[in-house]
Amino acid sequence: MKPFKWQCPYCNHHATIKDDNFHTTSTRLTIENSEGHRTLYSEFIVCPNPDCNKYKLSSYLFPTKHEFNGQNWVWEDGELLQHWDLIPQSNAKVFPNYIPKPIIEDYNEACSIKNLSPKASATLARRCLQGMIRDFWGISKGRLIDEINSLEDKIDELTWKSIDATRKIGNIGAHMEKDINTIIEVDQGEAQVLLNLIEILIEEWYISRFEREKKLKTIVSIGKAKTDAKKKK
Repeated sequence: MKPFKWQCPYCNHHATIKDDNFHTTSTRLTIENSEGHRTLYSEFIVCPNPDCNKYKLSSYLFPTKHEFNGQNWVWEDGELLQHWDLIPQSNAKVFPNYIPKPIIEDYNEACSIKNLSPKASATLARRCLQGMIRDFWGISKGRLIDEINSLEDKIDELTWKSIDATRKIGNIGAHMEKDINTIIEVDQGEAQVLLNLIEILIEEWYISRFEREKKLKTIVSIGKAKTDAKKKK
């Protein structure tokens, strides 16, 4: 196998996965049925971080055709039909426990349902975003759009545009469309993009603030210790 970059869903450790941390098996359905031949791949990835060393298990289902290539009969897979994250059950990152519980619950649920219902995942990401704006920035209005507009002059332009895009995509699942004949779908990739934004905002807002405060408190503590030491002389 070709080595690939990977981030552990348990410890968030970045690593390059090679043969000694990767194992895959395949099962092929060749019995005639109404759906056609299928191939199921299952893969284990073991985190190389010795302090973690947990494994991730995922499965992928493909349509399969038995074709003659001019010399031999070969099995060829089509486009991915379905993907399951089995262990852990989603690709949700593990965040510190000082992040507000309702925000983490919405985020985790959005991750767990992403493959089953991307539209529902996008709606939960939208609610997670609203919870973060209200908690972190203290902005609470009747509508999310008003809260996002109030946030515009407090953050950089690109972040604001990304947040507004999350609201628009999340609205697909949160509100009925005026034209009932218009159905706008959210695919797994789009739902994942919204979850990526939530992860970025948690990192930049909550975790950065916590780490900054911790470092500043350390500086203040050292300064106080030096002052106290001088007074004792």
